[in-house]
Amino acid sequence: MTLTSAASFLTARRLRAHGTILALCLWSVYFWNIAAPGMLDRAGNLKGTDFLHFYTLGSLALAHRGADLYNLRAQAELAAQRVPAAAGIRYLPLNPPQVSLFFAPLARLSYSWALILWLAFSILLYGFCCYAVWRACPNLRHHKLAVLVLALAFPAFWHLVAWGQTSALALACFTLGFFSLRAKREFLAGLAFGCLIFKPQLGLAVAIVFLITVRWKIIAGAILSALAQLSVAWLYYGPAPLREWMQVLLDIPHLLPLLEPKPYQTHCLRTFWTMLVPWPSASLALYVISAILVAGLTVACWRSRMPLSLRYSALLLSTVLLAPHLTVYDLVILAPAFLLLSDWVVTQPDDVTPQIKLLLYLAFALPLLGPLARWTHLQLSVPVMAALLFEIGKRTSFSGCEKTQTS
Repeated sequence: MTLTSAASFLTARRLRAHGTILALCLWSVYFWNIAAPGMLDRAGNLKGTDFLHFYTLGSLALAHRGADLYNLRAQAELAAQRVPAAAGIRYLPLNPPQVSLFFAPLARLSYSWALILWLAFSILLYGFCCYAVWRACPNLRHHKLAVLVLALAFPAFWHLVAWGQTSALALACFTLGFFSLRAKREFLAGLAFGCLIFKPQLGLAVAIVFLITVRWKIIAGAILSALAQLSVAWLYYGPAPLREWMQVLLDIPHLLPLLEPKPYQTHCLRTFWTMLVPWPSASLALYVISAILVAGLTVACWRSRMPLSLRYSALLLSTVLLAPHLTVYDLVILAPAFLLLSDWVVTQPDDVTPQIKLLLYLAFALPLLGPLARWTHLQLSVPVMAALLFEIGKRTSFSGCEKTQTS
């Protein structure tokens, strides 16, 4: 089967069918798993898993215990007090101190109700972001059902809910950033990007691209937004927790074995090379080289006259690839890229975009196969995302001939 015929196989009808099957499988497993009585699911894990850490941080904020924000033992003891089923569970404290303040209101509730509200909030935020970007994609207006089904079937979204993580907030930051750039409000876009300070690894690509392309309004807005968040923590706790957080960031290279107990659940260039190449110095060198190539290609996209939809999709792919640490639930930030690229592909002749069609399909589905990397040591999603970025970058050579949508 040729590449073109493989891409032509991916019709809207087939995508709806594949998405429906995948969504039914994923969510049936999820609801069956959490239907077990008590606080533990059928696999013996605490329901909400990672949300316990944020619930504990919120509890520390309520008690004004800033000195324990980076004390692993104190947090484990507090978690066991508030949620007895969580006895023995420990999380590496890496979040900046203002994150605890964000979760303080939920910590006033029981763990069960706090988890329900948090998951409902995350689902609504994800749905709103997808809907807003879909509304900005005129060529997808007649594919409402397919978009809805695929949004529900997105493996990253399933993981986001299953882990109880915060990546929907990062998706909201990137969605606001896109619409701000679309409205030519670069400072506002910077404010949105600066909010990523709660997950600083997701701001690396943004910082590189907009510093090199000299977009000072974006940089200024990002700095102001990040400093505003950190200032709130300073005013509430004093300077000590911020100093501890900075020290933790400096110690991350030594903490990686604790941070990534399941590296096969990560999807970025650094862990791709770490799993594939057993020699640390060699894997680090390969990560640096590939990261430079990815950053250079993304910068070239932003210096070109290609449509904003393509440039922003390149930025999102670069964000995932360059992040020093990126777990499967963080892939939810790619939802706008899937929509924007699909909207662009619809307008192109079939013989122009077979690679992009097929790569979009694979990038969407391959995170499901991530656990296979435990044995193969090859995380297939990463080279596919890199290839998709390369296909976008190829358009820089003739983007001046296309209808432009500059920011």
